[in-house]
Amino acid sequence: MKSPEVLIEGLLERVEAYGIATLELSKLKALETTTIVATSILSKLGTIASFAVFFIILNVGIALLLGDWLGKYYYGFFIVALIFLATGVVFYFYLYQWIKKPVSDFIITKSLQ
Repeated sequence: MKSPEVLIEGLLERVEAYGIATLELSKLKALETTTIVATSILSKLGTIASFAVFFIILNVGIALLLGDWLGKYYYGFFIVALIFLATGVVFYFYLYQWIKKPVSDFIITKSLQ
């Protein structure tokens, strides 16, 4: 039969090994979660950037078309600017509901997977 000191020493070695393994597992889980969130955000940002460039070019075209119809090109740009101002005011008042809450929920969902 082994002495109590030897048994306690073996138990302490196992607890230490368990603690180290748990710490390493936690680090790997945190790294995995960070990677999932970062790649999801980056892929969405790439898509958003592509749509933004398309939208800018489309708006310049619309402004030029409206300006041509109205006789002065800058009239078209003024009209498009006013549309953006109205859109900006709407976004300002509904920012939390339409943008902040869904983005926050997305990040939380991806973090907890």
